[in-house]
Amino acid sequence: MSYVKEVLSARELLANLTLREIRGQYKRTVFGQLWSLVNPLASMLVYTIVFAFILRATPPPGNPSGLDIYPVWLLCGLLPWGFFAAVVNSGMGSLLANAGLVQKVYFPRLVLPLSTVGAIGFNWLFEMTVLVVVLALCGAFVLPWLPAVILMMIVLAVFAAGFALMLSIANVYFRDTQHFVGILLQIWMFLTPIIYPIDLIAERSAHAGGLLGTSITVYDLYRLNPMERFVAVFRNLLYDNRWPAPEDVTYCVVAAVIVFAVGWLVFRAKEKDLAEAL
Repeated sequence: MSYVKEVLSARELLANLTLREIRGQYKRTVFGQLWSLVNPLASMLVYTIVFAFILRATPPPGNPSGLDIYPVWLLCGLLPWGFFAAVVNSGMGSLLANAGLVQKVYFPRLVLPLSTVGAIGFNWLFEMTVLVVVLALCGAFVLPWLPAVILMMIVLAVFAAGFALMLSIANVYFRDTQHFVGILLQIWMFLTPIIYPIDLIAERSAHAGGLLGTSITVYDLYRLNPMERFVAVFRNLLYDNRWPAPEDVTYCVVAAVIVFAVGWLVFRAKEKDLAEAL
């Protein structure tokens, strides 16, 4: 509990570091915050051309919203994934980027990866606001679902922060971590139904049957992926305009709590040796 109080007492430092990250991201740029939209929009354009026009991936219309717009459906999954990947990548390098500060001054080092979560979360809030406006213009009734969307954004932030804490420590001791994680995130993204509907996996899985003579299918393995659940929940709220399945929400919350707890314990165990390791 003393460590928790120490971290809470450093909330002003956390706020200052977060503001520094936000201000430094687009310093001396003409378009400023608008640059945060460039990457998801560019990805949306590429994936729409490849998967919607060439490979003919057709997700079902929103139920009950009735939306049937692939680029908007894609953004509802792409923005949560983009936030998660950005937090993992930035949080992983936060200790190395602030090595001089860690070696000179004592403070709860936990605030360094958490400040990246706050800064990227600020950008994500801006991106999601734009998405909500687009959904409203397309005819979706989003406003009643915004409180639930915000709560799930917090849950996803906790989930991503847990990975950032673990990987920031791993990256201090094993500098290859950032290269491995970059590759793993690419694989993880394509194994998450972001650019193709989960119904496609369910259909192919039913046709293939159980794996290795068991009743476990490819679809069952897909459902073990926490990001698949997060994407499903965000799409249910934003694109479908309905409550997500309770088991999906529960899975997301439990995964976030477990991952953050493990990240906290790993970070706490190695924090005292960081100055020497850096």
